[in-house]
Amino acid sequence: MESITLFSPATVANISCGFDVLGLCLDGIGDYMTIRKSDNNGVVISAIKGQDLPLDPQKNVAGVAALSLLKEYPTDFGIEIEIDKRIKPGSGIGSSAASAAGAVFGVNELMGRPCSKRELIKYAMAGEKLASGSAHADNVAPALLGGITLVRSISSMEVINLPASEEIHLVVLHPQMEIKTIEAREVIKKEVSLDTAIQQAANLGTFVSALYTKDFKLLSRSMVDLLAEPYRSKLIPKFDMVKKAALDFGALGCGISGSGPSIYALVEGNEKLKNISTQMERAFQTTAIPYELHLSKINNDGIKVIR
Repeated sequence: MESITLFSPATVANISCGFDVLGLCLDGIGDYMTIRKSDNNGVVISAIKGQDLPLDPQKNVAGVAALSLLKEYPTDFGIEIEIDKRIKPGSGIGSSAASAAGAVFGVNELMGRPCSKRELIKYAMAGEKLASGSAHADNVAPALLGGITLVRSISSMEVINLPASEEIHLVVLHPQMEIKTIEAREVIKKEVSLDTAIQQAANLGTFVSALYTKDFKLLSRSMVDLLAEPYRSKLIPKFDMVKKAALDFGALGCGISGSGPSIYALVEGNEKLKNISTQMERAFQTTAIPYELHLSKINNDGIKVIR
């Protein structure tokens, strides 16, 4: 194989009750990347369409992730990367993760797949560290593996796939403003009370149980964020109004996607999807900020090869 073109999907991290450990893969929203072998040594990012991002591979998450993989798996050829960047940086739906995951996936394919998708997570995390200042896998894991993922440990790289019901759909409202992940992490308290830790652990546990049993009422009760949302919500105009609108019209849960500003709602089935999205739009339209709206099911495949 001399080149590969792939679709690297957007993701929703945290899912309210799983800060830095839960993530899910979106369908139809993502970046397109072409990765090819080159006669030159190292990694070259030859073109980025759609966003103004650095071509220097040491300053671009895709380049850093690819270099991280190549450090452990040297090749006798170079790598050239082109990115059609459809996910805006700072959107909260895994922009940096899509680039990083797509890069390591594509390079791995050109090398003959020395790594499994699960093994690629740690290399993609190198890109996330560049973007946010900390290595985390809650976006790159679902981008690579698809579905809903739980990161038990990044030190031992233990990631679990959770059941993703076909009945679960999402509305993602993306305000056209940027919140940098590194800044959004700074507003969160570094210490929490024992009561808060206990309740958040209970929410995460029952959320996982609800996925296995398809108990959507329990799922709904579990989607409470006590760690990040109380602080990050202040960074997103009309967040409380949008969340109330989604829940009032039947969403299972609504919260901040990753570090924001995107707001996601989990919805059971298709019937309520359009109405909930309309109500979320109406609530946000009281601002003067433009936005994009995405309706999606859960993508159980992750990154998809185009050719």
